Amino acid sequence: MKQGFKVMDSDMHIIEPPDLWQCYIEPEFKDQAPRGTTNSVADLGMVGPDGTPWGRNPKNMQNQEQNRRRGHSFARNQERFKPYEDMGWTGDTQLRAMDEEGIDVAVIYPSRGLFALTVPDLDPRLAAAMARAYNSWLYDFCAPDRQRLVGAGMISPFDVNDAVTESRRCVHELGFRGVFLRPNIVNGRNWHDLYYEPLWSTLEALGIPIGFHEGDTSALPHVGEQFGDNTMLSHTFSHPIEQMLAAASFCGGGILARHPKLRVAFLEGNCCWLPFFLWRLDEHWERVGDVHAPELTMAPSAYWKRQCFASAEADEEPVKYTIDYLGNSNGLVFSTDFPHGDSKFPESIDRFLQLDISDADKRQILWDNCAAYYGITG
Repeated sequence: MKQGFKVMDSDMHIIEPPDLWQCYIEPEFKDQAPRGTTNSVADLGMVGPDGTPWGRNPKNMQNQEQNRRRGHSFARNQERFKPYEDMGWTGDTQLRAMDEEGIDVAVIYPSRGLFALTVPDLDPRLAAAMARAYNSWLYDFCAPDRQRLVGAGMISPFDVNDAVTESRRCVHELGFRGVFLRPNIVNGRNWHDLYYEPLWSTLEALGIPIGFHEGDTSALPHVGEQFGDNTMLSHTFSHPIEQMLAAASFCGGGILARHPKLRVAFLEGNCCWLPFFLWRLDEHWERVGDVHAPELTMAPSAYWKRQCFASAEADEEPVKYTIDYLGNSNGLVFSTDFPHGDSKFPESIDRFLQLDISDADKRQILWDNCAAYYGITG
């Protein structure tokens, strides 16, 4: 609770232990799994069994890792997150950070785990085993308070049947409230490819949402690649653009038309691209939708408003224009991005409450919409 507002963080992050997969993966996959290089928030890198970088574009890695340890932002992050690093990034550590920020409930997303399954041609069996291991670790991580620490499960896009099976385990065995994917294309398939239909049907039947969350680089095809090791430029575009591409599949590719009860979120990519994106997608549907989107019985923006969510960052001042365009703040959720470099922790909520939007909209974004997205009551 902060200044009278209940707060739910739609995608609060954790720092996984470097040996997560060595400790939690099934024995037959242990010698194939990656390992983290440090326990520092400044270095989320992993290496494979042969010592080469895992899950990131190897052409950009050396300079990127050097650059991460330079500049005023790096120095500030070392100072503000050091107490939590010293405490070991445990579930209790997370609760302490939540108390300092004023967060009532946080849905937990990975840091290092965002790069776990971004390896082209990854063996589907290994990918599924890595997802299972992460989810088992996350279940234990949330043990100090399962009412406040809520899991979002990792699923593998390399075999849709594995994704279906693990989604069911996340709900029935682990009690998680959602699952997540990176928006990057795997094996050349867009998300509206019929290959993924069993997954969307399963999530719809389970009543849990799918969240898409980008990372700042990937060994999979990635829009930031053209900027090489310039993190300022690649990070600027990777998050919102990759989310737009995934959202196009859902709103314009027929997924939401076929699955009217499926809830989808596009997290940590801001929300202020929505007015342009939805306007342009609607314009093209009006022009050529009869040819390319015959399943759609209403404008793509209508599917968005019915089923989709996007996260507003703490200091995202243009959010007021998104609210104006959408007609209300429904579908917007809040994220602190703790403990990553672009987080405003421990002042995220304070910064958000300074935005030029109504208190009613602030309540919607800080709690109501996120609770609706994850199906959390109380």
